[in-house]
Amino acid sequence: MSATDTALDKRDDTLISVNPATGDTLATYRIDDEEAVRAAVAKARTASATWGALSYAERKKHLLRWNSKLVEKSEALCDLIHAENGKPRDDAFLELMLALEHIAWAAKNAEKVLKPKKVSPGALMANFAAYLEQRPMGVVGVIGPWNYPIYTPNGSIAYALAAGNAVVFKPSEFSTGIGNFFAAAFREANPELPDGVFTTINGYGATGAALVRSGVDKIAFTGSTATGKKIMAAAAETLTPVLLECGGKDAVIVAADADIKAAADAIAWGATGNSGQTCAGVERVYVDKSVATELIAEVKRILTDIKPGSGEKANYGPMTMPGQVDIVRRHIEDALKNGGKAVLGGPESIKDNYIEPVILVDVDESSDAVAEETFGPTVTIRTVDGIDEAVRLANNNKYGLGSAVYSKKHGLEIARRLAVGCTSVNSVLGFAAIAALPFGGTRDSGIGRIHGAPGMLEFTQPHSIAVQRFTIPGMALLSYSRTESTMKLLRKVVPLLHGRNK
Repeated sequence: MSATDTALDKRDDTLISVNPATGDTLATYRIDDEEAVRAAVAKARTASATWGALSYAERKKHLLRWNSKLVEKSEALCDLIHAENGKPRDDAFLELMLALEHIAWAAKNAEKVLKPKKVSPGALMANFAAYLEQRPMGVVGVIGPWNYPIYTPNGSIAYALAAGNAVVFKPSEFSTGIGNFFAAAFREANPELPDGVFTTINGYGATGAALVRSGVDKIAFTGSTATGKKIMAAAAETLTPVLLECGGKDAVIVAADADIKAAADAIAWGATGNSGQTCAGVERVYVDKSVATELIAEVKRILTDIKPGSGEKANYGPMTMPGQVDIVRRHIEDALKNGGKAVLGGPESIKDNYIEPVILVDVDESSDAVAEETFGPTVTIRTVDGIDEAVRLANNNKYGLGSAVYSKKHGLEIARRLAVGCTSVNSVLGFAAIAALPFGGTRDSGIGRIHGAPGMLEFTQPHSIAVQRFTIPGMALLSYSRTESTMKLLRKVVPLLHGRNK
């Protein structure tokens, strides 16, 4: 089988995982049908009772054991990521490192974020005590992507587990082995736990659809906007809540006072790292005209020596999903037809399932290369007259995931003007590595957040408890015994509480 034919083979009941660089078979997996998916969810439901009843300290112990097991098995896991996903081993290790950071943060901060809190009952309900508690949802279904096959789904998995939920995980058909390895490490680290606390199901889109219909308490999905919309529509039939982390068309703004070498270095890596297959990677750049020539020359200088491959010296690997190669080709050709200029590479940069870096300058904003997610090692760079134009163009997109700003004096000020979920100032993707910061986007980039306290709260149900501590004679407001004198008093009190705000 040629690596250009497909990244995996498909039979009626078997999924065959292959190496995207060579087409060699890595492993075979049974495809889980609807009955198997429901059985996995039922097992998780039973396990969730035990897992959810543990103390925060006990769950922390189990999650940190999992971290230690992943460290112990890191060499084998990175080899598998390299083989099944295609990225260099160093990049695989960096991905694992970030996942470990998030597991640790979730384990250590769950109690602080979720413990019961006493809140003020307000003046009119002063005879009550009020409590807010966060309860586990029960069973969370996670449908993961292939581009960051442990880091990205872990943003839901670790936080859902820390909150006391069981998890049923469907890894991408392009990274099935990686997902199964990840879950097996949890079980191996915690053999005393009941089977089903964290388990996987394998298959294609039909298996994911079955998970949506299976009766889980929430679905967390990472993938394309089009698929996310289908999942949301299917989940709506049972009012199953969803968390959707979809695509991005992330922009970098380079101001006149930017450190140009630092900006160029970040843009080069952010645009082409992982073959450009990063939802929050760099796809668009808007640079002030006073420094545009210098920036373009520096990005070109860096990327001229950056090459894809599967060997140890390769900077990034093959395109994991063969169909994405056609999208990248179409975007490059469309950009050139719409007035853009390729200052590095072009259609000829696409070589089988490897794509060399491509820099496109001053492409029309209506071009697919600017308006749509490319998900390949390309970048568009547009010269602007100033920050106002840069912000306007950066925000003029249907996506709103991540962004970056390079400015020595005004970075934070510019960042606050961007209509996105995440911004990194004088770096790219810094927000993704900080476990306390939530990650997610707006508009076509999705709904909800992973990571940090907001990401933890995504996997809980708030429970409000009001306790009447004592009664006030004549002040039974929520009763038919309420008196006329009580209402007269309230009509005097309410204006004092709320009627003098001018």
